[in-house]
Amino acid sequence: MPPYLPDTMPLPQPSRDDAPFWNACNEGRLLIRHCTDCKRFSHPPMPSCPHCASTRMDWKEVSGNGTVYTYAISHHPTHSALKGSGAYNVAVVLLDDADDVRLVSNVVDVALEDIRIGLRVSVYWDVVAGGRQLPRFKVRIESNQRKRGEL
Repeated sequence: MPPYLPDTMPLPQPSRDDAPFWNACNEGRLLIRHCTDCKRFSHPPMPSCPHCASTRMDWKEVSGNGTVYTYAISHHPTHSALKGSGAYNVAVVLLDDADDVRLVSNVVDVALEDIRIGLRVSVYWDVVAGGRQLPRFKVRIESNQRKRGEL
């Protein structure tokens, strides 16, 4: 599958706080910042916990399963690299196993008219320029849906 957005899109520039997140993405793993004191997840990564202010933070791998919390369809290029590429979705995905953490990304395998709040998704590693991997999402077919032949 080709990258969801054009290869000319700028790549993330990791900082000291989020470099472990991006490095894990390049390995096909989704790591989320986790507080060792209050045991809560948070994103985007920060040096201290936004819930309890502790600086005792680590990283935990999560499944990448989640639900579309909200979304927007962009019909106008928001960056010069998107000129001529057509409409695309920007989705906020609530992760299943990371408290109330939401990732801003895209759902890559759904028609724009079919994306909806509550859509079940799983992380998909979109290989972009230079072989880097970005977390995007694909529609997740639940086992009970498979049995009934639904999407």
